[in-house]
Amino acid sequence: MGQKTTALKFVILLGFVSLCADATYEGARSITGAYLETLGASGTLVGLIAGFGELVGYGLRITIGYLSDRTHQYWSITTIGYFLNTAVVPLLALAARWEVAAGLMIAERTGKAIRTPPRDALLSHGVSQLGRGFGFGLHEAMDQTGAVMGPLAVAAVLYWWGGYQNGFVILIVPAISGLLLLLILRQLYPNPQNFEEETSVQHQQELPRVFWIYLGAVALVAAGYADFPLIAYHLQKQDIASGLIIPLIYALAMGVDAIAALIFGRLFDRNGISILMLAVLISCVFAPLVFSDNTNFTLAGMIFWGIGMGAQESILKATIAGLVPKYKRASAYGIFGAGYGLSWFLGSTLMGVLYDWSITFLIGFSVVSQLLAIPFLLWVKSQANTTTIND
Repeated sequence: MGQKTTALKFVILLGFVSLCADATYEGARSITGAYLETLGASGTLVGLIAGFGELVGYGLRITIGYLSDRTHQYWSITTIGYFLNTAVVPLLALAARWEVAAGLMIAERTGKAIRTPPRDALLSHGVSQLGRGFGFGLHEAMDQTGAVMGPLAVAAVLYWWGGYQNGFVILIVPAISGLLLLLILRQLYPNPQNFEEETSVQHQQELPRVFWIYLGAVALVAAGYADFPLIAYHLQKQDIASGLIIPLIYALAMGVDAIAALIFGRLFDRNGISILMLAVLISCVFAPLVFSDNTNFTLAGMIFWGIGMGAQESILKATIAGLVPKYKRASAYGIFGAGYGLSWFLGSTLMGVLYDWSITFLIGFSVVSQLLAIPFLLWVKSQANTTTIND
């Protein structure tokens, strides 16, 4: 069996693990905004909880990434993270107060923080055999397939049995399935690092300057990207969609995310970072549409929102894999994730406050913040060695 075929199987199996995990926590996230509203939370609180969850989920990655590279226990740390990431989700069914639900939501984000840097480092070795844009895009597509299945399962439960609590309970099925598959995968591929050959980039000892400028550009995009719980809050508060329809809208966005990840990942392998700028221009349209009071505009806006998410999840990680030395990659993903998450937290919190004050200002902030990233990305394109990024 060729090295490329073996690497492809590794990426696909790891994709199935992510599929199960995303079915679990994205199924929950499709209703947590509306769930918090029924428990008495305000728009400001929803934005704060969602943003703080992302802050924890990304901020902790600096420590986790460094720990992963220092100990080389990539699989062990990944496993711990996946367990926490998915095990707490069904417990949301027992939350009777918004404070309890908020704590569980933050715990779930903590689990994702633990497993993501070492998981992405492991994945980066496998995709080196396939084309980084395509490899990360394939993983993201499978990841988001789970993100479609989870909300659809929740929507079906709400239709047949009603009650948000029942929607959380059903998610124990993908949670257990993903953990079992992860344990099997760990035994089959104990050393994914062997997929990747050494290059001149691997001998760099420090993160290059262009990495930090790139991080700043993407942070601006993250600040302007509304988290779905706030969008769900808006849909329910404005009577644009019912509790049953909201998960279906989220599933639509996740389906678009999956397709966009494959397309933009392949385009990245051919055209480089210019494709990320195109994705930003497309995604900045989402806010004026999503935060309208028109159902058709909202659906169109969620499509643009999904395109932006898919492009980011594939291109951002693919770029970093080409910039950073092999054995510092978990640290780089951790630092990058922390910066991204801090910006997401600040942006989400501000947009939650703006929502209670003026939706027009919320929309303006979202659009301007994302567009401000374009000049920085142009600088990155002019300074970065194209071969280094894409090889």
